[in-house]
Parts: sequence; structure tokens; C-alpha cells
Amino acid sequence: MPWIYAVVGLLVGGVLGFAVSRLSTPGYKKQKSIQKELETAKFELEQQKQDLADHFAQSAELIDSVGREYTKLYQHLAKTSSELLPETPAQDNPFNKQVAEPEEQEGTPLIESDAPEDKQPKDYAAGATGLLTEQPKEILKSEEVVTAKAS
Repeated sequence: MPWIYAVVGLLVGGVLGFAVSRLSTPGYKKQKSIQKELETAKFELEQQKQDLADHFAQSAELIDSVGREYTKLYQHLAKTSSELLPETPAQDNPFNKQVAEPEEQEGTPLIESDAPEDKQPKDYAAGATGLLTEQPKEILKSEEVVTAKAS
């Protein structure tokens, strides 16, 4: 029976020694405070990420609504310019582009382009020009300039 008292005493002494050493050690308190600061910083970071995501979602909605309002404004101006100035030539009317109705499906362009996509731009030359041509450059004298045909 004395050995049971010895084991119980040893266990109680171990638990008390562990508790006293943990509470009296200055590093333990510092570790606990750093752990709290870390958890607080993690929470603030997650909160900031969520706020940023909410901000960008709201910004996207606002930009979308501004785009819709701009389209409505353009359609209104195009309609009223043709109604109020019916005798204005098409080249003088800034809203002479065809505008689709707002009931059209989303995802389709509201302003139709008059230029076909398969044609090349008008500034392209029909062949090699400039330094890459093998034709000699024609030099005109001042007397010939007056009589030369424009090419």
C-alpha cells in the first residue's frame, strides 16, 4: 500500500510542478500574447479580403449600370436628333450610326458597324512600296514637275 501513496504523490507532484512552471515562466505569457496577436491579425486579414471582394463586386455592378445608362443616353440622343433635325444630312449628324433597340438580347452589340470585317484598311498599299521595291525612284526636274501627271 505504501507504493500507491508514492505513485499518487508522484503524479500530484508532477501536475503541480508542471502547472507552476507554466505559469511562472515569462516565455509562456509572451507566447500566449503573441498567439492572440496572430489570431487577431489573421481575422483582420480575412475581414479585409472580404471587404475587398465586396468592393470589387459593387464596383462591377456600378460600371455595368453606367454602361447601360450610357447606351440609353446614346439611343435617346440618336432618336431625338433625327426627330428634331430631320433635314440634317447624314454626314453632319453625329448619331448617324444604326442603333439597335434595347429589347435585343444581352451580349449582342448595340451599335452596328458599317465597315465589313473582311476588307483590309484603306491605308494599305497594293504591293511593295518604299525601300523594299526594286524599281528605281523617278526623279523629276523642276521644269518637268509642272507638266508631269499626278499619280
